[in-house]
Amino acid sequence: MHNGSFWEPGAGNTSCRDWAPGCGNASSPAPLPLPQPLAVAVPVVYAVICAVGLLGNSAVLYVLLRAPRMKTVTNLFILNLAIADELFTLVLPINIADFLLRQWPFGEVMCKLIVAIDQYNTFSSLYFLTVMSADRYLVVLATAESRRVSGRTYGAARAVSLAVWALATLVVLPFAVFARLDDEEGRRQCVLVFPQPEVFWWRASRLYTLVLGFAIPVSTICVLYTTLLCRLRAIRLDSHAKALGRAKRRVTFLVAAILAVCLVCWTPYHLSTVVALTTDLPQTPLVIAISYFITSLSYANSCLNPFLYAFLDDSFRKNLRHLVVCHTAR
Repeated sequence: MHNGSFWEPGAGNTSCRDWAPGCGNASSPAPLPLPQPLAVAVPVVYAVICAVGLLGNSAVLYVLLRAPRMKTVTNLFILNLAIADELFTLVLPINIADFLLRQWPFGEVMCKLIVAIDQYNTFSSLYFLTVMSADRYLVVLATAESRRVSGRTYGAARAVSLAVWALATLVVLPFAVFARLDDEEGRRQCVLVFPQPEVFWWRASRLYTLVLGFAIPVSTICVLYTTLLCRLRAIRLDSHAKALGRAKRRVTFLVAAILAVCLVCWTPYHLSTVVALTTDLPQTPLVIAISYFITSLSYANSCLNPFLYAFLDDSFRKNLRHLVVCHTAR
């Protein structure tokens, strides 16, 4: 849903990505009319992100599921990341309709479902990147020490992926519980309805998302890579380890690139939480425009990862071309 990242409770936007500031409660005033350029630009940008994300993530899912050689541990984690992105882009048209109609016409069950999927995308992206970073840590360190990673199998990776989805489900559950329909001046909205005191619960939800959805996974990733660099500097690599290291370098670079893009897209969104918790910003056109830009940037992460695979992974490009040729030949 569209987001007012800096807004306080009751600020008046109809709904938002993190379902927190201004997400609509019984005391919220009517939404202020958006400037005309912004009212036109937001659904257009969302539609582009939706189209590109559906195309790109569908291609990733097609290749990783159909090409036998692509069934590796790393690609299994990438597959789950693509599933989370695909789910979000599939429901983005509903968010666009909500933005254009300025009300929620889809019912309360769909409201809870969309909130859950939106939050799955928010949390699962960094959770799977954390798992991928831990996997790279183990593989690179084992390569440098000329040994194998015990227990690193496709079955073990599948179990880890299921555990990540289970954790994400537990984390997302409170948002689905609080999500419901609420009438605001004749308009039905899909919002988070918090108990009293609303401000306390709103701030708690922001802090909850910041800590569990950003601070903990990003800190874990930073610790993993910092420790890895320190340990590699202390290890004298033999020729065998160096050769294996070159073979693994592209995969490590791909994971690092995915992580970098994810942080660029999500850091402003989570920094806006800090601003929302510490500052009472007025609803000026500039603040509103920045808020929608930050939300669009977080949405864009769902369509950028497939391009990283296409540009950085030769194996992915070859398998995609092969599958397309075979499909066309049929």
